[in-house]
Amino acid sequence: MRKYLNMSEVTALVLGGGKGTRLFPLTKERAKPAVPLAGEFRLIDIPLSNCINSRISKIYVITQFLSHSLHKHVHDAYKFDIFGNKCLEILAASQGVDGENWFQGTADAVRQSLKVVFGTNAFTEKTLILSGDQIYKMDYRKMTTEHNDNEADVSIAVTVKPAREAHGLGCMLVDENLKIVKFVEKPQGDAINELILPQEFLDKYNITVHEPSVLVSMGIYLFETDVLSKSLDNKLEDFGKNIIPKSINEYNVYAHLFEGYWEDIGTIGAFFEANLRLTDTLPPFNFYDEKNPIYSEATFLPSCKVNGKSLFDRAMISNGAIIENSTISRSIIGIRSVVNNDCVLDNVIMMGQDDYLPDDSGHKKGIGKNCRITRAIIDKNAHIGENVIIQSQEGKPNYDGDFFYIRDGITIIPKNAIVPANTIIN
Repeated sequence: MRKYLNMSEVTALVLGGGKGTRLFPLTKERAKPAVPLAGEFRLIDIPLSNCINSRISKIYVITQFLSHSLHKHVHDAYKFDIFGNKCLEILAASQGVDGENWFQGTADAVRQSLKVVFGTNAFTEKTLILSGDQIYKMDYRKMTTEHNDNEADVSIAVTVKPAREAHGLGCMLVDENLKIVKFVEKPQGDAINELILPQEFLDKYNITVHEPSVLVSMGIYLFETDVLSKSLDNKLEDFGKNIIPKSINEYNVYAHLFEGYWEDIGTIGAFFEANLRLTDTLPPFNFYDEKNPIYSEATFLPSCKVNGKSLFDRAMISNGAIIENSTISRSIIGIRSVVNNDCVLDNVIMMGQDDYLPDDSGHKKGIGKNCRITRAIIDKNAHIGENVIIQSQEGKPNYDGDFFYIRDGITIIPKNAIVPANTIIN
């Protein structure tokens, strides 16, 4: 077993996300990393848990948009021993006397945050920059060890994706030692063909693909901190568009090849499928890993309760949920969710409730009796009246209704919404 470096030399900066417009309406009232995941977690729990499992002791979460729920979750979920040399702090965007603006992009967010993290101290550590809205498990110790072995100034975590997805990702070419020689952010048309991986590369790293594929950035960057400081000594705003291409021309930049599951949660469709794949018999992402757990806020809830002759098929039922005589298939039921009698849920993500109390107008949260719901996301604290029918919208255009939205063929009931009894969405 390979001995890893002491990770005390690494500081992690987790980007709290921009406006998250492609995840609207889930981001209507919250930052993207605060979006609930898998019934009991939030997206931000993934990178923070990876850091903790990788023995990184200095972690900072950089936030700006709609950050209240994200701040609350991080504060409530992650508390380190005051006698240990660990910290997890939130760096919220702010305007200072020097007239700096709000963060203008990922690079600008890190640029302004470096002053807070390191102050006037010498830049002697490495800095790991992470996204707060991806699903994957990675031991950053392996990446850091490779980074040192390569005597790299910058290392970028990369994975293999089909070429048909390249237009939305940062893609690259590497030499035989995984040194990056070319980087293209969101290539289009013929530019994609120039980035397709040759068979020799796939054979060398035992990678099996079933269609033309490319090497893509995971948005995970490991910098020598003095190199990061120099790279940000400008007004460039974004890592993928600006900083990384510039760094390849000026520094030793290497790829760290990651062969596990990785999903960038950029759209409602991606979020929906990534969640529901967790209900597979052998899901691509393992929440049941005792050695590398995913941490979150302790809710101290009782076990889920099932009454009547309920039927479940590939379902994840969270703590505190109450199910009454219903049929649930390929669905995720979040914490404290209430599903009343004679409901049928198929391909549904129910994000749960903050409490069991009715709202100010007396509506109980959860799903009323005799509902039929297919291919939908029900956000937190929503109330679905009795006899509601929500049919699949697959293949239909996006639409904004009075109390629902359709995105990527999925019906979304937003946070705190009320769907009247006998409503039919077809």
